[in-house]
Amino acid sequence: MGLGLRDPSAAMRDFLQQAGGCAVVDGGMATELEANGADLNDPLWSAKCLFSSPDLIRKVHLDYLMAGANIIISASYQATIQGFEARGFSKKESEALLFKSVEIACEARGIFQSSYRNGPYTVGADEASSRKQPILVAASIGSYGAFLADGSEYSGHYGKEVTLQTLKDFHRRRVQVLAESGADLIAFETIPNKIEAQAYVELLKENNIRIPAWFSFSSKDENDVVSGDSVLECTAVANACQNVVAVGINCTPPRYIQGLIFTIRKATDKPIVVYPNSGERYDADRKEWVASTSISEEDFVSFVSKWREAGASLIGGCCRTTPKTIRAIAEALSTVRSAPQATSACD
Repeated sequence: MGLGLRDPSAAMRDFLQQAGGCAVVDGGMATELEANGADLNDPLWSAKCLFSSPDLIRKVHLDYLMAGANIIISASYQATIQGFEARGFSKKESEALLFKSVEIACEARGIFQSSYRNGPYTVGADEASSRKQPILVAASIGSYGAFLADGSEYSGHYGKEVTLQTLKDFHRRRVQVLAESGADLIAFETIPNKIEAQAYVELLKENNIRIPAWFSFSSKDENDVVSGDSVLECTAVANACQNVVAVGINCTPPRYIQGLIFTIRKATDKPIVVYPNSGERYDADRKEWVASTSISEEDFVSFVSKWREAGASLIGGCCRTTPKTIRAIAEALSTVRSAPQATSACD
């Protein structure tokens, strides 16, 4: 099922109702590609697999669907026309790879739905198992910093030479292509600052993009995104955009999520999406995740009911989370999906 071209907010509310009031978002893509043998030591990161091993991407999507995900996110986070062209692809070939990222996700959904008409049978409860599992495909768009591959996606500090227009010029064609790819929505992910959120809003309007979207920011605490910009101000930018059907947080330590949900709710009545990382820290110089304040998978999942009660309507995982994590989230939500959310207009 898709969100269609009708009122996007109403479509998202309908989707959430079909999902039992709260939807499960998938987990980390790169982690699982590496676990399946992919070498991602490349500026394109997981997007490299779009031309080197698309079968692995399809497998990861299927693994998350089997775990109970209602939303799978395409492997296009690091996929940019500029990045592909730097590897020798033509503009036409680069755009085709963007399309391919969504095609692979849609193929996985089709395979899953043809084999499991009523869901993955993982959540245990009879009523949950018999309910048809609604599935959306989200086209991922990563930040400008992700393309730079210099760690600035984790700081949002692009330098004074990078203006609003710079960001709009960089993202424009990518947004247009993914809006026409057949995805159900666009996931603008790991947004590190207010200016990039504003660039996305203006691109959606200027290019008459009709596909729904969500904006998820990366935060350093319960009040500010990683650049230091206010979460309240960033949420307000997203909230003002009609295309935006959910606002939230990703790639942020779990310990900040509950407070961030309360902060976001002050600035929007739209559904809140949260998919934190494992709590580990990414070392941009070493190009690897290092243990810092990471938590166990059991502790991660223990937060889920609190996030739901605080007002989150879409819950999943980001970097270093796995299908096992998502399965546990789906199982945890199966007991609270019908419970009311705090000050939420979504159920």
